[in-house]
Amino acid sequence: MRFVQRGFGGRCGAVLVCVAVAAALGGCGTASQVVVRASAGDAVAPRSSVYLEDEVRPVQYVEPSGPVLLAQATSAAPPAAPAAEDGEDIFDPWEPFNEKMFNFNLKLDRYVLKPVARVYKTVMPDPFQVMISNGFDNIRFVPRFVNNILQGKFGGATREMSRFLINSTAGIGGLFDPAKDYWGIRPSSEDFGQTLGTWGAGPGPYLVLPVLPPLTVRDGVGLGVDTLIDPFGYFIGWIPRLGMRIGDTVNDRALNYDLFQGVEETTIDLYSSVRHFYLKRREQQIKE
Repeated sequence: MRFVQRGFGGRCGAVLVCVAVAAALGGCGTASQVVVRASAGDAVAPRSSVYLEDEVRPVQYVEPSGPVLLAQATSAAPPAAPAAEDGEDIFDPWEPFNEKMFNFNLKLDRYVLKPVARVYKTVMPDPFQVMISNGFDNIRFVPRFVNNILQGKFGGATREMSRFLINSTAGIGGLFDPAKDYWGIRPSSEDFGQTLGTWGAGPGPYLVLPVLPPLTVRDGVGLGVDTLIDPFGYFIGWIPRLGMRIGDTVNDRALNYDLFQGVEETTIDLYSSVRHFYLKRREQQIKE
């Protein structure tokens, strides 16, 4: 495993290009959801909704892509960074750089994204925020559908197609989610990073970049590929898509506005806690 990881590390130049593309086109949305889940110890599925997607929210706990900094954390954060489990091998050779980027993303959320979300909340009622979130989630179904097929999860692919057809029609373009509310058809959280892991690729070094969620080199490549296989950007153009992604990020942060209160004060080593839970969550997703 270590050999595979270092092999990925040696190719990080090419990976950073993919990540840069994902950053430019995907915005900072996905990052937010990871910290929240990590802080809360959530081992379920980046949605896009800068550090806390691919998928948990307070008003409607939507799964990230999915893809706000610490917007999805709860006040019940762990009191200290969890100790490494027996046999756990955290490969973090870029830790000094990663910690600086992690703190930058926290400040970006605190001083930029959260104030913008506060203003947004005053003009956009919660029910409309939920509808907007549903709409963005609906148009992102293609990468989830494709990755289910690539992983041999044909049941998940069928669910994704069913959700898209139902929500695009009965859900008025995806603004509502009757597939889940009335038929109990829940979205999956498959992405290309998981697909690579299913195919046997090691995670590579842990990596934190500005306005992106915590990653491994493998997940950075996956993020770039998921962006490229999403056809939506090809229809409307990449610049309008970037604007929509920024809007999605602000909307998601508004939905999760109060979730991270007190986490920084109650967690001794937030960086290590987020890293630990992120890596464990990704490992669990690949096994499922």
